Amino acid sequence: MTVTIKDVAKKAGVSPSTVSRVLSGHPRISLETSRKVKEIMEEMGYTPNMMAKSLVSKTTNSICIILPKPAEELFSNLFFMELIRGIVTQSSRSGYDVLISSGANEKEELESVSRLLKGRRVDGVILLYSRKDDAVIDFLESGGYPFVLVGRSDRYEDILSVDNDNIMAAFDATNHLISMGHERIGFVSGPPNLIVSRDRLEGYRKAMAKSGLEMRAEWIVEGEFLQDSGYRAMSFFMNLPNRPTALVAVDDMVSFGVLRGLNELNYKVPEDLAIVSFNNIPLSELSSPPISSIDIGIYHLGYTASQVLIQSIQKPDNHDGYTNRFVIPHRLIIRESSMHPPVKK
Repeated sequence: MTVTIKDVAKKAGVSPSTVSRVLSGHPRISLETSRKVKEIMEEMGYTPNMMAKSLVSKTTNSICIILPKPAEELFSNLFFMELIRGIVTQSSRSGYDVLISSGANEKEELESVSRLLKGRRVDGVILLYSRKDDAVIDFLESGGYPFVLVGRSDRYEDILSVDNDNIMAAFDATNHLISMGHERIGFVSGPPNLIVSRDRLEGYRKAMAKSGLEMRAEWIVEGEFLQDSGYRAMSFFMNLPNRPTALVAVDDMVSFGVLRGLNELNYKVPEDLAIVSFNNIPLSELSSPPISSIDIGIYHLGYTASQVLIQSIQKPDNHDGYTNRFVIPHRLIIRESSMHPPVKK
């Protein structure tokens, strides 16, 4: 038989309204009464009706993560797993549950977000991507819904966001290869509509320009944040008459595809092609050879995004001394894949 608030109130010798106030954390309830009621709840196995509670408090104590692609694609990239781990850890510590939603395209993402927020199933949203033009951000911003963007937006500079300085990170990655003596450096980019792809490409270009090095259009290949992008790029790069001696890959998963492609073509890393990539997922250290990678603090990105969102939900009008953009520092982890001077040809 289901235990009700009335059952708890009767055994505790208090009114049902007092039990409700204990559940909502009402400040006028004494610590002694609160402790007594909670002990009886536990003893009787009482579970609060979260739907009813949310109707009273107008909150759900739940947030939603919106994935930019179908989950089966994203979960093959450990970047998203580590990012979500940071979000879930902090949310759990704050007493919030986490829902995960995705769509095959922007229209499906928008429908999902609208359904969750208008149906009062979540209190806020974390977006794991940033596009140049984004209907989901337009909807969230115009509706005044709490949300945090992992990344940054050109269109909305004042929204809450957690990001890295991806331009400087790519500059550092490229500059490391230049410091090793490389002059012909290629770049495997991500989807051009994503701001992170554009920022990392810009950092690469700035480093090349600062050193007065030539940049060729054929040395830049666009793709996805997947192994296949790196794999396909190799058959193109290594057949160029004036091929690069080094490569910056936009993501560790892309660099794994680069390694696979080079191995099939009987090229060696770093002797024939040096590599630096991004994210520093655990497998980058275990690959053969270990890959030099920019550590962007993936867990910290997720943890901070959750923390910032929940603060904005709980204290929506508290903006004193508050910044909208949180930048997580990066660092270059140098490993074997880039520790070899170029072969002069």
